Amino acid sequence: MKRSALILTVLALYLTALGRDGLDHWVATTQVPPLAIETSVEMLDRNGTLLRAYTVADGRWRLETSLGAVDPRYVEMLIAFEDKRFWRHGGVDPVAMARAIGQALWHGEIVSGGSTLTMQVARLLEDGTTGRWQGKLRQIRLALALERRLSKDQILSLYLNRAPFGGNLEGLRAATRAYFGKEPRRLTPAEAALLVALPQSPETRRPDRYRGNATDARARVLRRMELAGVIDTETREAAETETVPAKRAAFPALAAHLTDGVRAADRPGLVHRLTLDAELQSKLEKLANRAAREAGQRLSIALIVADHRTGEILASVGSAGYRADARLGFVDMTRAIRSPGSTLKPLVYGLAFDQSLAHPETLIEDRPVAFGTYAPQNFDGQFRGTVRIRDALKLSLNIPVIKLTEALGPARLMTHLRRAGVEAKLPGGRPGLAVALGGVGVSLKDLVQLYAGIANAGMSVELTHEFDTIPREFEQTVLSKESAWLIADILSDLPPPPGAAHTGLAYKTGTSYGHRDAWAIGFDGAHVVGVWMGRPDGTPVPGAFGGGLAAPVLFEAFALQKPQLDRLPPSPPGTLIVGHALLPQPLKRFRTRDAAITGTEDAPELAFPPNGARVATDGLGLAVKVRDGRPPFTWLADGLPVLTRSYDRAATIDVAGPGFVTLSVIDSDGRSARSRIEMD
Repeated sequence: MKRSALILTVLALYLTALGRDGLDHWVATTQVPPLAIETSVEMLDRNGTLLRAYTVADGRWRLETSLGAVDPRYVEMLIAFEDKRFWRHGGVDPVAMARAIGQALWHGEIVSGGSTLTMQVARLLEDGTTGRWQGKLRQIRLALALERRLSKDQILSLYLNRAPFGGNLEGLRAATRAYFGKEPRRLTPAEAALLVALPQSPETRRPDRYRGNATDARARVLRRMELAGVIDTETREAAETETVPAKRAAFPALAAHLTDGVRAADRPGLVHRLTLDAELQSKLEKLANRAAREAGQRLSIALIVADHRTGEILASVGSAGYRADARLGFVDMTRAIRSPGSTLKPLVYGLAFDQSLAHPETLIEDRPVAFGTYAPQNFDGQFRGTVRIRDALKLSLNIPVIKLTEALGPARLMTHLRRAGVEAKLPGGRPGLAVALGGVGVSLKDLVQLYAGIANAGMSVELTHEFDTIPREFEQTVLSKESAWLIADILSDLPPPPGAAHTGLAYKTGTSYGHRDAWAIGFDGAHVVGVWMGRPDGTPVPGAFGGGLAAPVLFEAFALQKPQLDRLPPSPPGTLIVGHALLPQPLKRFRTRDAAITGTEDAPELAFPPNGARVATDGLGLAVKVRDGRPPFTWLADGLPVLTRSYDRAATIDVAGPGFVTLSVIDSDGRSARSRIEMD
């Protein structure tokens, strides 16, 4: 009798010799190895779809698998093929063991090992062998101990997570992902049969290397399943015609830059649920790759899509490709600090509306001007004379926006950037007028957050990629809802790039100094999208403009997201929508600060109510007083005219209450004063 045939006989005799009491003590004192094992960190999208997974420390794919997430037919096949009395035995199958001993004695060698699924789990836990009797004895002892400590479902789960499937694949989910590109929840009979066969000889049956061996092994499982009544003949014949996969599918690696950041943040847990949409993310990554390739060598691209109603990021593309190449694909350009070009102009105009300095129909001069030694120029070097504020923004003129910034003060612009959640980086000390033209460092995420606040009726929105988290108390007023709507109305009237449909998308483009950055940011009634294109190393891209390079990608990104845009909301009640002729006199023409201080009297000052006052009106109107300034006066409440062409310095105005109200008075020279009060 061969040595191998003696192993099972010796084992049987040894167990018999132990006796019942000895066996109990032998099993009870078994040292069980740790049952927990490192599994891959997973990034899931908002719907639970796998965005990305990471290999474990030893370079293996080992995705956590739960029994409830596995096709029941696979489990039925596995038990029928490997251990048909699995649900009844206590770790060792006496019938299978006796059969194995009999076959070994008859043939002089081991024909079938009599190994149960529990014994296979024992071997996997200790990474042991089955050829020597000492190893087999240890597996029997550990299998008996496992059956006493774990349920059958838990033992099956251990097998599903640890079974080898060839190469660096461990566990059923890693195998179904690699060979079929899907989760194990739904498997065909052919797929299930192949997965049953692979762990028996995972290297010699790998379908990506030994397709013939894999096909033969699958056929044996299918025939056994037919004999066992698990499948019928028709199912077996159909399954045998199904093609065995010839290569492994790549594991998903969507949103590589963002997911790397989540993993590096060392958040607890192996599974991270993100707000991203895997389908949209995949489409935008393909768009980014194509757009950068068509734009030219060394150019990269970044995109962000967010829901401005909730702040949830739906897609984040950090580069044209996550690889070390001439485009520096490993650099996440959604977070890179760059010059925003003209993309901050809408905020300047919105603040001017809020401060009653201008209205979309206000006239402003686009002529040569100097502020000390600073003499701004338009991008094309031309001057257009008298233009409407609306047209100045649509044409992205530089001189008008610098005039408004000078009147507002650059510090106010920086304050409202911070309110929007923008972490702006100043290259020097105090902000200057050039901030309005891009003289400040921001990231694509910053700009998307700013425009999300404008789109969200002027209220700031914190962008987030974390799903099912409680948002922080962050909401602040960036612009009044009336000014935010006016900005959206102007931007939605911009002509689309050549070849794109006029969908009413509100958007703005920008080009930084030296053509280093091309931007396009846009929004509809629900979503905001930001696009950056340029070279990560900051070198110029001659001839690159936001309108020509980034805007077409912006429109295509919206088209990929949904068939139709969500309509922008209607104008808020009280929005001043009139032509130039019906504007209050001070709003008809913007005057620079120097021009405004030409009168013989001092600038107006609110004598009553003072800033911070709490006033009870009792429904009789609010008494107001102004001293200095040149009449006639225009009174505004929260930016809306409530009394015009008043020559009296004391008046009574109607102001809705209770709550906070911003009062403004403008004299005939365009000079103004404000106070913030609380109405009882």
